[in-house]
Amino acid sequence: MKPRPVSTIVVVLFTTFTLSFQPFVQADTFGTSGNEFTIDFVNIGNTSNAADTTGYGAVPYQYRVGTYEITQDAITKATASGMANVTAGAWSGSQPAANISWYEAAAFVNWLNTSTGNQAAYNLTFSGGWSMTLWSSEQAWTAGGTNLYRNKDAFYFLPSENEWYKAAYYNPGGSNYFLYPTASSSVPTAVGSGTDAGSAVYNDAAAVPAIVDSAGGLSPYGTMGQGGNVWEWNESAIDGSNSLSSESRAIRGGNWFNTEFDLRSSGRDDSGPADELDFFGFRVASADAAPIPEPGTWAAAVLLAGAAGYTRWRRRRAP
Repeated sequence: MKPRPVSTIVVVLFTTFTLSFQPFVQADTFGTSGNEFTIDFVNIGNTSNAADTTGYGAVPYQYRVGTYEITQDAITKATASGMANVTAGAWSGSQPAANISWYEAAAFVNWLNTSTGNQAAYNLTFSGGWSMTLWSSEQAWTAGGTNLYRNKDAFYFLPSENEWYKAAYYNPGGSNYFLYPTASSSVPTAVGSGTDAGSAVYNDAAAVPAIVDSAGGLSPYGTMGQGGNVWEWNESAIDGSNSLSSESRAIRGGNWFNTEFDLRSSGRDDSGPADELDFFGFRVASADAAPIPEPGTWAAAVLLAGAAGYTRWRRRRAP
């Protein structure tokens, strides 16, 4: 067999190196027959990252974040599969689930856990309305600091403000943060819908939010719509302490009629956990037991393996 020329080997290695930086997406399935739906997740690694100058973004563990905002269709199918007392309903189909309170978003997350045999994330009670009790320190999540809102054994959860921020703004290839969740520090192009890089659904470019998989360009990790479309509930209390169950929760990302100011990494707001507005939505995060390669790890391994193979080939051909 004729040996491959060096140029061919270099092209193969370069192509593999480039592909190694593409987001790795996993889809989890929920619901019962006829009412099944999936949630796509991207892996968030880089566990040694520092916080941004805003003070947010440092997360010392691996986790996953939903590629898209949760849809109204997911709420409808979860309800048909046994979830109760979560409605949303501001929009329809593949548009984001909105007009949803923090408590309802947390109840949806609890259902994701319990319907798949996992521990509920939040200690919720419904009696004409939702309320929440803090977990004990023995039951609480402790990775990255004690979090009395989240159970230590939960698999699915609302992203904390740090988890949400890192997925939106952190640049794993350069160990820095972008100003916008579109892998850029340039003002995003305002669109009514679409997937062009550097675009977002905001600034009244549309009269309603876009369907979640057409809500603008991607973050460095591969999430969509963390800027614009609808504000997203974060798990965290606005002061970050998570020590009072009724305290206002952080919201991030802006919506389809906000200006670019609300899409910035410095843009944040808060609202009470029982509040419902047609521009409040959410996405889901989860734990991930599988190790997540840091950017460049696969590429480095491939390049080293390729280089070693090429060296052996050269040696075999040497006179």
